[in-house]
Amino acid sequence: MKRRADQEPGYVLHTYPYKETSLIVEAFTRRHGRVALLARGARRPRSAMRGVLLAFHPLRLGWSGSADLATLISAEWAGGLQSLAGRGLMCGFYLNELILRLLPREDPHEALFDAYGEALARLSAGEAFPAVLRGFEKRLLAELGYAPLFDREAQSGAPIEPTGSYVYEPDRGPVRASHGDLVISGRTLRALIGQRLHGQVLHTRSVLMELADL
Repeated sequence: MKRRADQEPGYVLHTYPYKETSLIVEAFTRRHGRVALLARGARRPRSAMRGVLLAFHPLRLGWSGSADLATLISAEWAGGLQSLAGRGLMCGFYLNELILRLLPREDPHEALFDAYGEALARLSAGEAFPAVLRGFEKRLLAELGYAPLFDREAQSGAPIEPTGSYVYEPDRGPVRASHGDLVISGRTLRALIGQRLHGQVLHTRSVLMELADL
């Protein structure tokens, strides 16, 4: 099935070389979700797309072709953000990796698209990195139908006690721990992204954990 899009808001998540002069672009778009696009000749020195297909910058994209791999026709700047650097840059790569690993292709999530843009703006502005990441993780899980329960105990509905001990069951939520369970405290109960990755390793997450930001 062939599709066409014009002036579609989007961001580059990842690119990798294709043949001698082209790129495969993984993009996150407002109305089409995550899409794979072939940017023909984008690696040539004089290509108009060469300096545009950069991560973390809002773009307007146009493409035509099959849903599996369409041909990128146009790519234009659609505003600008202060470039991410240092740990902020690693946090941006972490967000991109989450989307690439967890969001199916051609599955639109306009609210998540807006949340992604907001997260990039907050990272660019130097806001506290852990808070930005936690907020996006929760929105991502909610959009995928895995919104975790944080404030109440799954069995009784009682409020989570900061000093209590709980076991987090991915399909239910937090439940009171019994003797011998592997427990976590109520203070540290938060989104368990790893449960939805099914053993996949997020390389940027590993780096951020070493930097004590995640």
